[in-house]
Amino acid sequence: MTQYSYSRVDLWEKCPYHYKLRYIDRLIELPRLDADSPLILGHALHKGIESGETTMEHDYYDSFPTVTNEQVNEMTKLQILLPKVQAELSAFDGCEFKHEYPIMTKDFIGFADLIMTAPDGTSTVIDFKYSNHADNYMDSGQLHLYKYYLEQQGYNVKHMAYIFIPKTGIRQKKDEDLFHFRQRLVETVSKQEVKLVPIDYDEMRVIEFQNAIKNIEQATEFPKNPSGKCFSCIPRFAPDYLNATQNEKGEILMQLPKNERRQKKVDLMPDVWLYADSYVGKTTFWDQFDDVLMINTDGNTDNITSPVFPLKDVVTKEGRMTKRTFAWESFLETVKSFEVGNPEGYKTIVIDLMEDVRDDCRNYIMNKFGWEHESDGSYGKGWSMVTKEFDNAIKRLKAVGLQIVYISREVRKDVTMKGNSVRTTFQPNIDDKSANFLTGTVDITMRAYVNEEGEHKLMLQKQPNVFGGGRFDFKQAEIPLEKDAFLDALKDAQPKVSGRVEVRAEHKGSQEQVESTETTNEEPAEKPKRKRSARKTEEPVETESEEKPKRQRRSRKTRTTETDDDQVTPPGEDDEPEAKKDEAPKAAPRRRRRRRAEN
Repeated sequence: MTQYSYSRVDLWEKCPYHYKLRYIDRLIELPRLDADSPLILGHALHKGIESGETTMEHDYYDSFPTVTNEQVNEMTKLQILLPKVQAELSAFDGCEFKHEYPIMTKDFIGFADLIMTAPDGTSTVIDFKYSNHADNYMDSGQLHLYKYYLEQQGYNVKHMAYIFIPKTGIRQKKDEDLFHFRQRLVETVSKQEVKLVPIDYDEMRVIEFQNAIKNIEQATEFPKNPSGKCFSCIPRFAPDYLNATQNEKGEILMQLPKNERRQKKVDLMPDVWLYADSYVGKTTFWDQFDDVLMINTDGNTDNITSPVFPLKDVVTKEGRMTKRTFAWESFLETVKSFEVGNPEGYKTIVIDLMEDVRDDCRNYIMNKFGWEHESDGSYGKGWSMVTKEFDNAIKRLKAVGLQIVYISREVRKDVTMKGNSVRTTFQPNIDDKSANFLTGTVDITMRAYVNEEGEHKLMLQKQPNVFGGGRFDFKQAEIPLEKDAFLDALKDAQPKVSGRVEVRAEHKGSQEQVESTETTNEEPAEKPKRKRSARKTEEPVETESEEKPKRQRRSRKTRTTETDDDQVTPPGEDDEPEAKKDEAPKAAPRRRRRRRAEN
């Protein structure tokens, strides 16, 4: 029997269409890696409340390929707000605290942010919201469901409440340097107050939830946004699906091959993004592999033996007329040819250099509409058209089923950390939005470099000042930039477990099995978005060491999976930077009043 979460049913009631895309079609939603992402910020704050500031910093910074000034700004806010939340909870000393408590029955699943149980056995359920829009949550059925199902598990829930943690949307002015902006930021956030707002239990919310489940299971049609409240239907916030091409409004143009559950395998042909400085050996490294097609943009192919498809504008003359075939048009034709077949038997497609392909797309769109710059398209249309044109082509390429490799040059940027220290970061030579999209489409993003001894190295483990990361738990921080060393590291990063099949590094569609064990068709555990792999290197912000988080975290990529019970962001959450004045909260829960009376 299907287990329903509050967010799953809430999405159905707002928009059956997006419910179908997420839970029936199971489209893979690419993560939004903006510094002010509500999902990432809210999750980090939860971790801070549970395990302290150090864990909060690790959790937040681990969510991104690298750290930028924007992320340091957001962490500054959280560092000021966390003690305010802890002070609010200090009034409940003497209670037993359970953080992110799983509530699981045969038909319901949820995670309570905090359950406080008093010595007399009564409990209070708390939900944390990093938001200025309290009214958007007061009508939510989430806490009512938690109380109902917790009581089925033996809890005596007497009180429910939200703790609203204020947000600030102030931005750096054009004539304001970073130092003075951060001073103003600290002053603004320091004045904000955390609010505890109790709510009264309403049994009708549980009945409505159960009736909605019946409607879902009987549904045969999935209309789009009948409530007018679907957040995902707003073009600005429309999800970006890996296995669907979309237009600039977020509307799906074509759904790519269905995301079906496959047998688990040791993957020796992951999709990779490799970047490095010039003459480190990026292209030469991938030339060591078999059955590789190099789509090359810079002409540096003299020292490689793999077949090369040069990607460039081609100008021909027909009489007095000059005809130009843009490089981007050639790229699209190449993608199309792989969509209909692969007669040459290629197993890997290497795009060298990725930033040049992005520029080719930009030049094609601007020529098509007669623009000199993306901003010539009114109301952001130019930027959106270039982005969607590029994203859709990469999604189509990914869908052909071969190993896809991106190669980029390296660029260095300075980031001002806490205390005004400056840290140099290394990242691919492409704009941030494209970088965030591309790293979401591969299994590993890695940097190569030459050390002081002249050795060519490949960095595997995540580092705070190096753009990268992925889904593999590498045992070594770095290895020689060699094929055999990389394959050995991949094997070590994927230990054989029950249900896993080890395979040789063959074409993804016809891999030869070496050893097999029993597999399972069970659904993944709920709330994978709350699990990410912890960074194994030093964090950007120096703080005192604290206890490690109790729950293991997986890579940032797994957070794109569905079933996130309490991460529903209401419409308007990002629209207004400053908080509205809320009405005076109701009286605090009884446990809180008793504690204050003792003081």
